[in-house]
Amino acid sequence: MTAVPPPAPPGFLTGVRVLDLSAYLPGPFCTQILADLGATVIKIEGPGGDAGRQLPGALHEAANRNKRSVVLDLKTDRGQALGRGLAAGADVLVEGFRPGVADRLGMSYSALRAVNPSIVYCSVSGFGQTGPLRDVPGHDVTYLAASGLLSFPGGWGDSAPPRPGVPVSDLAASTYAAIAILAALYRRRGTGEGTHLDLAIADAALSFASTRADQRLDDRGPSSTHLHPSNDLFEAADGVRIAIGAVEEHFWERLAALLAEEVPALTDPRFGSAEGRRAHGDDLVALLRRAVRARPAVDWLAAFAAADVPAHRVLSVGEASRSAHVRARGVVADSDRGRHVLFPVLRDGAVMGTMRSPAPALGAHTEQVLADVAAGKEPWIL
Repeated sequence: MTAVPPPAPPGFLTGVRVLDLSAYLPGPFCTQILADLGATVIKIEGPGGDAGRQLPGALHEAANRNKRSVVLDLKTDRGQALGRGLAAGADVLVEGFRPGVADRLGMSYSALRAVNPSIVYCSVSGFGQTGPLRDVPGHDVTYLAASGLLSFPGGWGDSAPPRPGVPVSDLAASTYAAIAILAALYRRRGTGEGTHLDLAIADAALSFASTRADQRLDDRGPSSTHLHPSNDLFEAADGVRIAIGAVEEHFWERLAALLAEEVPALTDPRFGSAEGRRAHGDDLVALLRRAVRARPAVDWLAAFAAADVPAHRVLSVGEASRSAHVRARGVVADSDRGRHVLFPVLRDGAVMGTMRSPAPALGAHTEQVLADVAAGKEPWIL
C-alpha cells in the first residue's frame, strides 16, 4: 500500500480571508505571499479574466497559486452586491485599479467599511491615490524611470544604466504591500479597526533606489560610487559568465593572488586599496577580464571555491531551480502545471510556504461560491 503523506501543517495565516481584486503582478504577487502562508484568497475576475492570463510566459502561474477564482461583473448591480457580500466577510481586500475606479465599481474603502469596519483595504496603484501623477498610467519600466532607479549603472564602465530583466518595481510594491497588510492585521488585534493602505508602485521603487543614493538623496545624475571593479560579471575562456564579488579587502587579496598567475599586473600597487582600485577602475577591469578569459569557467570556479572567493557561474532560472542547493532548501515545489518557488523562508528547517494548488482556471470556483452565498452558507470555507 502506498503511504499517504501527512497533511501540511496549518499556515501562519490560516483563517485570514483575502479578497483579491488585482491583476497582472503587483497585487497578485502580494496576495500570493499571503496565500502561501495559509490565507484563504478569493480572486475576483471580470468576465474576461485577469489580463495577466493573456501574457506569454509564466507570470500568471507565478503569482496566483493557492487561490480560488470567482468571476463577477463588477460593472453590474448584481456583481457589485456579490462583491460587497464577499468583502463583508473578508479580513483583507487588495485592489489594483487606477484611482477612482474602485469607487465607480462600488468597491471603495468607504463603501466596504460600511459593511465591514475592520477590513484592511490595500490599494496598489502606479503613483498612489494622491499627488499630481495619481491618474497617470504606467508599467514597471515607467515606475523605475520615475523613481530614479534607472539612473544607476549596473557594472563598471556601463555607459547607460540597464533595465532590469525582472519587474523590480512591481515586486517591490508586492512585498511592501504584504508587509503593510500584516502590520495592519497585527494592529487590528488590539484596536479592532480596519484601515486603508495606499501603496504607490513608484514609491516602492524609490525606496529601493534610495539604497544607492547618498543620505540627502541629492540629484547628482548617474553615479558609480556604489560600484567596485572586482564586483562584476566576467567571461571565461569557454564563454561561460562568472559573477565575482570581491568587495572586501581580504576577498580582493585572494582574487588578485589567483588571477595574477595569468596577469601579473594585477599586483600593481595602484590596486592595493579600495580607493586605488576605483581610481584606476577602467585599467583594473580590463586586466580582470583578460585574466578570467585565460581559463575555462570550471577551472576558475574550482580555484575560487578553494580560496573562498565569492563567485558563481551565471545560471538560468531552470538551472538555479534544479540545483542541488535549491533542492536541499526545499523552496521549489512541483505541480501538474509546472514548478513553483514557494515563500522562500524556512522556519525550524521547514519551508513556511505551502503549495496547495496551482493558479486556478478562470471562474473555477464561481459556481461553488455563489451557491454558498445564495444558500446563506459561509462562502469562505473551503
